[in-house]
Amino acid sequence: MPSVIRVVLAEDEVLLREGLVGLLTRFDFAVVAAVGSAPELVDAVRTHRPDLVVTDIRMPPEHRDDGLRAAVTLRAERPDLAVVVLSQHVRSGYAAALLDSGDGRRVGYLLKDRVADVAEFADALRRVAAGGTAVDPDVVRHLLRRPRDPLDALSRREREVLGLVAEGHSNGAIAARLHVTEAAVGKHVGNILAKLDLPPDQDTHRRVLAVLAYLRAGG
Repeated sequence: MPSVIRVVLAEDEVLLREGLVGLLTRFDFAVVAAVGSAPELVDAVRTHRPDLVVTDIRMPPEHRDDGLRAAVTLRAERPDLAVVVLSQHVRSGYAAALLDSGDGRRVGYLLKDRVADVAEFADALRRVAAGGTAVDPDVVRHLLRRPRDPLDALSRREREVLGLVAEGHSNGAIAARLHVTEAAVGKHVGNILAKLDLPPDQDTHRRVLAVLAYLRAGG
């Protein structure tokens, strides 16, 4: 991850856009462009080649999922581009679509309300820029409340661990939250990967595949 993370920001509400620019600057991100529509986002990324894109999902010109579609297009062009999308509501399908783009790494799906915790928001952006994922905890909780869980092969603890993996936490951070050893978390992660029948690969990539399977199951 570069020492200074260069960001292109896309948000059509002017006050929120300016607020986000100030927040990112305060946490030592370099905002190289701040735009208000999906076409402007695509142009800015192609011009400035940032390390990270932060974009609202609903953007002009159609005010639907233009920001998300622009992000997926940009990651098709640059699979290594880190992208965090902001949403007003829980839409697990949007998170799955983003994780499906590129190689599944360097993506985040956060609710706008999460921006209120500025330190947590900045940490999530850094995790994504460093190659991880960051899925909003409310999305994870929504999926855990499904009445029929397609991942019922997983134990209660394994589902809890997978939820924290989806939020972007490392094994050490998960161990601290659950008050268990890091070795125990590693064993749970290994069991999750085996039960989801994921192919042998670099462990980080398998974790991303596990998160993607989790989100796809929530549709």
